[in-house]
Amino acid sequence: MITTYTITGMHCASCKELIEDVCRELPGVTSCAVDFATGSAHVTHDASFDGRSFKKAVAELGEYGIKEA
Repeated sequence: MITTYTITGMHCASCKELIEDVCRELPGVTSCAVDFATGSAHVTHDASFDGRSFKKAVAELGEYGIKEA
């Protein structure tokens, strides 16, 4: 399954990499691709993935806004 999120507040490529790293550590995630230019994240995952955990993890990184697209 793939879930797409809209992420606001990214200012540089380091933001993108930070979000991808946190995402990949979450249970059920097989891959995560964040596009800095479009402000989107495409998370490939299995049924055990909890989108709320992803949103919480991103919010804890800094001043990012995140919602399911």
